[in-house]
Amino acid sequence: MSTTNTVVLRPRFKKNLPFHNETILKAFENSNKDNIDFVVTRIDDHVFIKYPKAKQHFWSPQLHLEINEQPEKDSCLLYGLFGPNPTVWSMFMFLHFMVGTLFLAIGVWAYSNWSIDNPYKVQLLIMGVLVLIWVALYFIGSIGKYSSKEEMQALYNFMNVLIENEKIRDKK
Repeated sequence: MSTTNTVVLRPRFKKNLPFHNETILKAFENSNKDNIDFVVTRIDDHVFIKYPKAKQHFWSPQLHLEINEQPEKDSCLLYGLFGPNPTVWSMFMFLHFMVGTLFLAIGVWAYSNWSIDNPYKVQLLIMGVLVLIWVALYFIGSIGKYSSKEEMQALYNFMNVLIENEKIRDKK
């Protein structure tokens, strides 16, 4: 799993698995019994793997898996998405939305002042500051992603070990 792409804040991946989806879903569901490093939650065809509360920090990642049944017998497609806590991500997106909305509103205000020959330098200055805030938000998100790279790798390895163990069980 490569997380070197600097544009993507929430890395994604996809895997074909030679199992029926319910087999893999049950394996993830049963992993909570033996596992103390991660909390695994299953809701329908979705599995959420995250760190226990005691090990979490602001940028702690979680792995969201969607395991869909394929038309071929005993085959499924696993979609994975890394991301921060949904509350953190919602706040982050809200801030982006607010900066964008303010930028557009102040842009309209600046255009209105320009079209009626009123001064508009203050509006342009505010728009420049908003662009700087947007860039800062992007870099803050990138720093958060970079700081949790090892934790993301641990989540990914846990998922792979669980799938490999299921392959070994299936061969027996």
